[in-house]
Amino acid sequence: MPLHHTSIPNIICFMSFLRSVISYILDFLETIVVAVVIFLVLYVFVFQPHRVQGQSMFPTLHSGEYLLTNKFTYQFEEPRPGDIVVFKAPIHEEYDYIKRIIAVPGDRVKIIDGKFYVNGYILDESHYLSSSVATNGQRFLQEGMEVIVPPNSYFVAGDNRSNSSDSRDFGPIAEDKIVGKAWFRYWPPSAFGLIKAQEQD
Repeated sequence: MPLHHTSIPNIICFMSFLRSVISYILDFLETIVVAVVIFLVLYVFVFQPHRVQGQSMFPTLHSGEYLLTNKFTYQFEEPRPGDIVVFKAPIHEEYDYIKRIIAVPGDRVKIIDGKFYVNGYILDESHYLSSSVATNGQRFLQEGMEVIVPPNSYFVAGDNRSNSSDSRDFGPIAEDKIVGKAWFRYWPPSAFGLIKAQEQD
């Protein structure tokens, strides 16, 4: 009885199919590797995700919101008053804080009658705070006392002044402790969009 052998055309067809599958898998893996590398580069050098915890920046930011911090922008420009920044906590640096810059190096800061004064002028915070909000002194900066922001440091405060531990309590933060600028809010969907800095007058 004659034996039945697989025809050469069938073998060639199978090998061609196998090469196509292998090529597809390699292309897919290459795409994954490139995507991972791009993500890591963006994460390490450009953007870092953060979750807002607590109400210290209410009503501007709410607890539970997710945002991207831009770690790149301050390589080309200095932090400015009104910027919302993420920085290493003064005592427990494994945690990040988020606050608003009130004053920059060399500025004179004081609190009088529940308002910030910078360089002798009342700080206009009407873009992001209700006029009824009172700014009280804390351990570092007390009512009527004036401090000068040291070089390479920034005076920061939470928008929720009655529920924020900030430079009024622990003093100005060093520039090298700033992680980056709060840039984009991606959750919840209702708050999706850029986080705009409010320049102060």
